[in-house]
Amino acid sequence: MLSFALCCSVSNVKAQLLNPDQIKVEPGTLVSVHFDFKNTTTGEFINDGQVHLFHHYTNDGKVDFTATQQGTTYFTGQQEQIIDGDIPSSSVYSRFKNVVFDNEAAASPFLLATDISVSGNSNFQKGIIDADSYNGKVIFEINGVHSNTSNNSFVDGRVAKIGTAAFEYPVGDANYYRPSLHANSADNSDTYTSHYFLQNSDPSYPHNSKQDNIKLIDDTEYWEITKDKGDTNIVLTLTLNRATTPAFIYEDSNGTEIQIVRWDVASGKWISEGGVTDDAQTMVTAQVSGYGIFTLARVTKPIEEEDDLIVHNAVSPNGDGKNDFFFIKGINKYPDNTVEIYNRWGVLVYQTSGYNESDRVFRGFSDGRATVNRDAGLPTGTYFYILKYRTNAQNKEKAGYLYINQNN
Repeated sequence: MLSFALCCSVSNVKAQLLNPDQIKVEPGTLVSVHFDFKNTTTGEFINDGQVHLFHHYTNDGKVDFTATQQGTTYFTGQQEQIIDGDIPSSSVYSRFKNVVFDNEAAASPFLLATDISVSGNSNFQKGIIDADSYNGKVIFEINGVHSNTSNNSFVDGRVAKIGTAAFEYPVGDANYYRPSLHANSADNSDTYTSHYFLQNSDPSYPHNSKQDNIKLIDDTEYWEITKDKGDTNIVLTLTLNRATTPAFIYEDSNGTEIQIVRWDVASGKWISEGGVTDDAQTMVTAQVSGYGIFTLARVTKPIEEEDDLIVHNAVSPNGDGKNDFFFIKGINKYPDNTVEIYNRWGVLVYQTSGYNESDRVFRGFSDGRATVNRDAGLPTGTYFYILKYRTNAQNKEKAGYLYINQNN
């Protein structure tokens, strides 16, 4: 194995750097590649240092890192960079611990024609990754995260996430960052994929085929969200953006509200998944019943019978006797109930049955699954609740946002 232990910069002396063998970049080592890099079928490239790639990247072998190290790969070219290679398999893969995308050569300077995976952080500095045109995919592993996403840098194409962690899928289209947000189920091997399209879904998924309560369907954008592996349905958040979301979606008219709708393959029509919109109209959240094609719609508000329930959606757990817990006035009348509370990424942070007005209440502390620290005070922010309860006549459900303020 050839091991780089000193700062090494190679200049443009030939058209391509070909690796048919084994190369390891040691921690603290800087390697700059100023021409095309190709890792062959017999090549193994381990990066535990800093590798700067200024031209095209092709991997037909193994690109990896040492788990205990913090190697970083920089795509920092001054021209379009093709990221290509054989389809990943057990013997072919491109795994990066940390990766930085920083290229100003074009709006979409990164042409992704293969699958790459990130175990650490993907830093989106500058430049959109065009994975859609070339059938590529960015996979975030169990601990994979990203930073600095914006309209200037995101993934135009498919993004997959493995594991249970809360995740904002860094997807978009054209020059618009339009993430979806959710967490996966309790199994760390579960995988979900998100893809945003700045396109009218009507030609492929007719808007005139819909449930009667759906009045107007977003005709400029949609998301495709698939469950590649797993059994648990998700709490999904879709974002709104006045630059791409039609004006009629924002307009409260004829007793309608914004909800998430999904194309149901079995029935061949759009169905409502429900949803609650935040006050600023930046996101809509719902517990969805399936996967596939999603978008936003104006849906007729359900007619609710009066049942004397009043939901107080502010919690400030500071012990001053005011809003110390999530208060649902009248819930004692309906002891057959459940309450679930999720953070903005769809992670379950609290659940109970038999919620009441005194001792079995949510006080701003998590008792959720292992992805959240049990009994830890939850940070200030907006959360999503689902209340299910039974009256003498029927099962009912309420959903909405609540705000936790740890500062007052």
